[in-house]
Amino acid sequence: MLRLNDVMQAPRILRLSLKRFLPRGLLARSLLIIVMPLVLLQIVSGIIFYDRHWSNVSRHRATALAGDIAMILELTNKDGLNSNQAAIYDLARRKLDLIIMFRPEAILPNEEFKPSGNLEITLARAIAEIVQRPVVIDSTSTRDRVLMDIQLSNGVLQVSANEERLISSTTKIFIFWMVGTSLVLFAVATLFMRNQVSPIRRLATAAENFGKGRDTPNFKPSGATEVRQAASAFMAMRSRLERQIQQRTEMLAGVSHDLRTPLTRMKLQIAMLEKNPEIQELSSDVAAMESMIEGYLNFARGEGTEERQLVNASDLLEEVTRDAGRNGAAVELTIHDEVELPLARNAMRRCLTNLLENAKRHGDHVALTAQRNGRVLEMFVDDDGPGIPENMREDVFRPFFRLDQSRNTETGGTGLGLSIAQDIVSGHGGEIRLEDSPLGGLRVALRIPI
Repeated sequence: MLRLNDVMQAPRILRLSLKRFLPRGLLARSLLIIVMPLVLLQIVSGIIFYDRHWSNVSRHRATALAGDIAMILELTNKDGLNSNQAAIYDLARRKLDLIIMFRPEAILPNEEFKPSGNLEITLARAIAEIVQRPVVIDSTSTRDRVLMDIQLSNGVLQVSANEERLISSTTKIFIFWMVGTSLVLFAVATLFMRNQVSPIRRLATAAENFGKGRDTPNFKPSGATEVRQAASAFMAMRSRLERQIQQRTEMLAGVSHDLRTPLTRMKLQIAMLEKNPEIQELSSDVAAMESMIEGYLNFARGEGTEERQLVNASDLLEEVTRDAGRNGAAVELTIHDEVELPLARNAMRRCLTNLLENAKRHGDHVALTAQRNGRVLEMFVDDDGPGIPENMREDVFRPFFRLDQSRNTETGGTGLGLSIAQDIVSGHGGEIRLEDSPLGGLRVALRIPI
């Protein structure tokens, strides 16, 4: 017994099933919208044509042919000796395109004639009504001719008629124009829809390139009014974002100079004082303040206006690994594939450096691995530290969030390392995720499109 819930879910299941077979592209879907009504129109037109035209025209033509045969039989039977039979058959050949032959004493087979096809059915019905004689019809053995064997009292009358007397030429013309116009309309619709979809594709490409930090100088609004409006809105948004980034970068340059100048004076004054525990603590606080300001500026600066350039990933990773080694972090580097891709080199170097510093801070063994996976460069930073609980792996990407809730920069840092890394990776159109490491600690997985 069907439940009410199953009945209510049926339309949704049917919709999901149909969606699985529908094309995903806008061009294919648009053509489907155009083609489906066109196909239905052709089917309806064909049904109406064959139902009305074929039945009416073919019936009239078959009735006319049967009437000609009945007239010939009447003329040949007027004279009992059939003295004018040859002349009547010759006249029928010349005027009616009927080739007639009489076989005396012949008899049709006793089997009941079963017509095949609409033509034989219509013709057999007309002969039965008008001629009123048994008949066998053959429309397949002779090309362009229809053979009719009519049983008479003293033999069989064989009549060969031109097929065009029964089949209207408008049938072929109708089919030709129906198929021909459909193909022309489909070709025109394809060209038209392709021109409408191309601006949308260009807009999508421009948005993707902008999201990856790549420039699209040749992009201009084109296409339909709605597409032009969307493209103009995108260009205005891009201009506002670029202007904000430029203003932020210029502001940070001034902030960096203004903050570093008093810090430098403080460091010089501290260096001139006598060494004692209080001075050492003050010097440590100034160094921590300088480190925090540097972290904040790096986070706010993001990628800045650095241009993309083709970078060899192996060279970049080796350089980052050497720098980490000089800072006391032994990193095991493994490169499976040589890959070149467009990167903001300094920004990506800062991202990897932050990740390696985090891994070294929490673990003893650090590994950096790079490999190519289709159109993506995958990089993994693994450590054997305590890791991060799975329910907090999304929170650590928030600015200033630290697992160590104390403000001690020696243990918790500034809480900006992963935020800076995520900002840089997202700017390259990639993604960064935290996973369980094969070493037992945390794995930071970076995926950058090539």
